Amino acid sequence: MKNIKIGFILLGLLSLASCNNQEEISPVRGKVKFETISVSSKLAGRVNKLFVAEGDEVRKGDTLAFLDIPEINAKMLQAQGAMKAAKGQLNMANMGATEEQLIQIEGKLNAAKAEQSFAQESYNRLYNMYKDSLVSLQQLDEVKMKLKMANAQVSAVEAKRQEAGKRARTEKIDQAQGQLDRARGAREEVLTASDEMYLIAPANMSIETISLVEGELLSPGYTLINGYKKSSLYFRFTINESSIYDFKKGDELNLVNPYTEEQFKGKIVRIKQLPQYADITSTAPLYDLSESVYELKVSPTSDISGSNFYANATILLKDY
Repeated sequence: MKNIKIGFILLGLLSLASCNNQEEISPVRGKVKFETISVSSKLAGRVNKLFVAEGDEVRKGDTLAFLDIPEINAKMLQAQGAMKAAKGQLNMANMGATEEQLIQIEGKLNAAKAEQSFAQESYNRLYNMYKDSLVSLQQLDEVKMKLKMANAQVSAVEAKRQEAGKRARTEKIDQAQGQLDRARGAREEVLTASDEMYLIAPANMSIETISLVEGELLSPGYTLINGYKKSSLYFRFTINESSIYDFKKGDELNLVNPYTEEQFKGKIVRIKQLPQYADITSTAPLYDLSESVYELKVSPTSDISGSNFYANATILLKDY
């Protein structure tokens, strides 16, 4: 029994000596973080097809999902019809009357000239009879009035023919051009909306959560896919106010992964105070809870391309 106790004592001493020979690791713990990316649509639509699953890694520009938005096809037909009508109005304004309209005006002018010629002959005849006292002055005046009316009719039709041969007034051309521009704007709006049918990865990212399944309705602004931007790795530490003066922006820190024992360096890129209600997840609150708490954002400066990091995994400060 005595020998057993001595053995345990020796084993404890050896373990203590072994621990003393190891490099000291700080109890300050941080967390692996990535910038989050949320993918949503500006328009309501039904999820027709999902091209990714949770855990997939995608590259910028990859198609993540396809939405069925029937309203876009209807609006496109409306926009194309409006453009066609507006182009016709503008062409008519620029070119003036059509050939058929000019033929009709020419016919009206010929008829007016025929009436004018007949009225002139009637007036000449009654004027000679008036000089011979065969008709009264009143009868001559009546024929003279008909001649004036025939002359006015010819002048009016000639003016209409002249106007029809010219372009429309500037105001009408501007109005037709405005209608065409508005129709083009409506078409561009529909084309922009049609891009919303395809949800595209905005960056190289890891898919973390997908909130809907195929067939479900996606509301405008509702996040369908959440993920992490792969190139945005950083480490988050929370430090109490009694220790924050040990750090300043630009300091280089020695970091270690407690599970793989990999060591690397990082630089403090931001120090900010956290609100009192902030969720402290990167270190245990072993200090007075009345103290203010600050966040250190640390970006890696060593080559970590061959290392694996998982969101919210623990990272330790070394030699602190």
